[in-house]
Amino acid sequence: MNTDRRRINAPSGGTSAPVFARTVKEPGYLQSLRPTRTRGPNELRKIFLQTSLVPSASGSAYLEIPTSTNTPTGKTLIPPTSSLKITASIQGPKPLPRSAPFSPSLLLTTTVKFAPFATRHRRGYIRDSVERDLGVHVETALRGVIIGERWPKSGVEVVITVVEGDEDAWWGDASGGGSGNGDGGGWGLLNVLAGCITVASAAIADAGIDCVDMVSGGVAAIIKTPNGKDLVKILDPCPAEHQNIVAACAVGYLAGRDEITELWMKGDVGADPEELIEGATHAAVGSLSVMKEVILEGVEAKFKDQLSVNNDGLKRKQQDVEMSG
Repeated sequence: MNTDRRRINAPSGGTSAPVFARTVKEPGYLQSLRPTRTRGPNELRKIFLQTSLVPSASGSAYLEIPTSTNTPTGKTLIPPTSSLKITASIQGPKPLPRSAPFSPSLLLTTTVKFAPFATRHRRGYIRDSVERDLGVHVETALRGVIIGERWPKSGVEVVITVVEGDEDAWWGDASGGGSGNGDGGGWGLLNVLAGCITVASAAIADAGIDCVDMVSGGVAAIIKTPNGKDLVKILDPCPAEHQNIVAACAVGYLAGRDEITELWMKGDVGADPEELIEGATHAAVGSLSVMKEVILEGVEAKFKDQLSVNNDGLKRKQQDVEMSG
């Protein structure tokens, strides 16, 4: 029994999408709902990025990658694929406590947390091993970008919240209704990592922290064709659209310096992993172009606000001088 009347606790069990009677009785109908990739192999999904959304934070950003698969109207209420929605906020730089030892460079702390409703299976409020691993990967990608020597004995905290995460497989396979294995293999985490790197870099730039360059995330994958004979390399894969993913790679890429600050590979990459890494860097360059435009718009908006405040101050001074004269 809940003794705390000020809080309504969520259900302890997991949540799943409803499966209707028609889907259960007609297996062919379930397969007709399977999403397919309509983009080209080198075509990326559209990205929505916005900065300066959290007033109390030094810098913030919001990233959203909507689904690219359209569902026929009236067939089902379940979306074919999930979209990626991530927020990031920067706390600091701020002085370390007096009891902390002296640090000649900036101390970076990265926290990644999934919202309880971010995936089809409800997640707990306490960080699990997957979230801690993602935090380590994102921190590694950002550590090689920030110029920490300019902030001695200071710390900065990057808080990333995954509002909606990319799925590891199609929900029909995960429920046992498809021909796939249903386990997913954790392919969706690579897209989540790339999105976390991009949104965290945009938030750091919005906070005005000195960096050598902006880092962006990108993902590439190797999939099997429907006949199962040929292997194809694709950029920005959506795991729900592909039944057989052989390997995937996520990178944190500095385009200006042509450097990779983070690398995560999964699966059988074969004898030539460089081709897969190169594809991931191309996807990261596409995310970087969007990030540059958004940050430039944010800087222009800040300068316009500052100029308007300064002009208002000058007008008030002139009015005071005229009244005193």
